[in-house]
Order: sequence, then structure tokens, then C-alpha cells
Amino acid sequence: MQIDVKGRNLQVTDEISEYAEQRFAKIAKQVSELAELDLEVADENVPGDPIAATAVLRLKGKELRAKEVSKDEKHAINLVADNLERQVKRDRDKRRGRRESRAAADSLRSAPATLEETPGSL
Repeated sequence: MQIDVKGRNLQVTDEISEYAEQRFAKIAKQVSELAELDLEVADENVPGDPIAATAVLRLKGKELRAKEVSKDEKHAINLVADNLERQVKRDRDKRRGRRESRAAADSLRSAPATLEETPGSL
């Protein structure tokens, strides 16, 4: 998985980039190597929770998005990673369920009828 870390109104240090790569490593194991992750860490200049992290994960035919705010860059990245991890797991389970149900339906269609009805038997 290719990870691109950007900063808006904030300087992205090597420490933040390495931390993001470590944090999203678990997700990288679950998705294709062709997947792209765009992570944007922004200082929003508002009172309260000034740091926002937005992640967009581009998979084959699908985009997963997550946005979280916090007072610290690392905490915002953690929250976004947790959110995206849940979405990836849900998407994988959905695809797996569809694949299994399709395989079961195909096997039922292709299997010949084993119970032959004979006249007069109950």
C-alpha cells in the first residue's frame, strides 16, 4: 500500500510520516499492494480540537474515507486509523460473504438432484 502524508497549515515531519506508516501497517496487510492511502493532517486554527486528520483509502472500485479531530497529531492519526480499520474489516467481510454465498449457489445449481422420486414411495 502506498501512503502519502500531507500537511495543511502544518509541517509534516519525518516522525509523523513514520508514525503514520507504522499505524497503517495493519491495514496495509489487509488490502492490495495497489491500494493508495492519502493522509492529510491539518491545523484548523479553531479553539478546542485544532488538529484534524483525514484519510482516503482508494481500493479497487471503492473509496473509504475517515476524518477525526484531536489536540495532538498522533492522537488524530490513531483515531483515523481505528476508523479506517473498522471500515476495511467491514468491507472485507461483506466481499467474503458475497463470494461464499455465490459459491454456494453455484454448487447447488451444478449438483445433480440426488433424491429421485419413485412412484408409490413415501
